[in-house]
Amino acid sequence: MTEATNQAPDRCGLVAVLGAPNAGKSTLVNALVGQKVAIVSAKAQTTRARLMGIALEGRTQIILADTPGLFEPKRRLDRAMVSAAWDGAHEADAILLVVDARKKKREYLEGILEGLKDRPERKILVLNKVDSTAKEPLLVMAEELSPAGNFDEVFFVSALTGDGVAELKTRLATLMPEGVWHYPEDQVSDASERLLATEITREQLYRQLHDELPYDSAVRPESYQHRADGSIEIHQQIVIARDSQRGIVLGKGGSKLKAIGEASRKELATLLGVKVHLFLHVKVEENWAESREIYEEIGLDWVK
Repeated sequence: MTEATNQAPDRCGLVAVLGAPNAGKSTLVNALVGQKVAIVSAKAQTTRARLMGIALEGRTQIILADTPGLFEPKRRLDRAMVSAAWDGAHEADAILLVVDARKKKREYLEGILEGLKDRPERKILVLNKVDSTAKEPLLVMAEELSPAGNFDEVFFVSALTGDGVAELKTRLATLMPEGVWHYPEDQVSDASERLLATEITREQLYRQLHDELPYDSAVRPESYQHRADGSIEIHQQIVIARDSQRGIVLGKGGSKLKAIGEASRKELATLLGVKVHLFLHVKVEENWAESREIYEEIGLDWVK
C-alpha cells in the first residue's frame, strides 16, 4: 500500500458563524483561524459584510463565514447587514450560533432561534464569554436554548482567552466533507488587501472615538498601489453623515485623524509585512447610507 493511500483524505467545508451584535463572533473567528482576520470592537454591529476566515486543522480546511450581527433591521444599511448574515448560512456544512453567555435576558434571541429551528444544516450552539460566567447558569442556558433552536451540540468557550476553542475547532474539522481545499494553505481570509485595509482603519475609528462617533460612518477605499521600493501607498476616505462630526474625527489640529492613521498604518504594515504609506481624509456625505456605490465598495449587497 502506498503512502498516499494511508493518508487521511483532504476535507473542506463552510461554517456560518451567526449571532446577535457583540456576541463575540469576530473574536471567535480570529481565535479559530489563529490570527486576526476580522475587526473587533466593543461597538455593536461592527461587522458589516460577510468575511471568510480560513482555519486549518490537520488536512481539513474550515472556511468560516463571519457574518454581521442579527438584529431587527430599521434602515437600508441594517437590512443589507442582516441579509448578508443569513446569506452566510446558505448551504453551510455547519452553523454556529454564538451567544453571549453573560446576558441573562434572552428575548433578543427569539427571532434568531425561530429562523434556525427548521434549517437542515448541522447546528451548534456556542456559549461564549464563559470565563466570566458561573457554571450553573451556563448549564441552565444550554438546556433552555438547545431545544429552542434544535441544536445538535453545545460548546462552552471563551473566544477571548481561548478556552474551549481548540475543542470546537477539532469538532468542526470532523464535520467538514471530503474535498479539495478552496484556498492556498497560507491564505487566512478571502478579503482583498484593499478591503482589509479599510476594515483596519474602521476598527481604529471605533476604537479611538468610542461613543463620540455614531455608527453611521464608513471607510471607502480610494487607491491601493504598490510602489517600486516594495512599499504600499493607500488612500482612504472616512465618510461621515453630518458636518458636526468632522471635528470629532479630525481632533484638535488634526491630532485625532493623525492618531487613527498612525495606528492603522502600523497594524497594516505588520499584517502585510511591508512598509505602508496611509493617507486619510474626511468627507461629509449626508445620505451615504443610501449610496449603492458605497455599499459595493464596503462589500455589502444593495437591498431595497
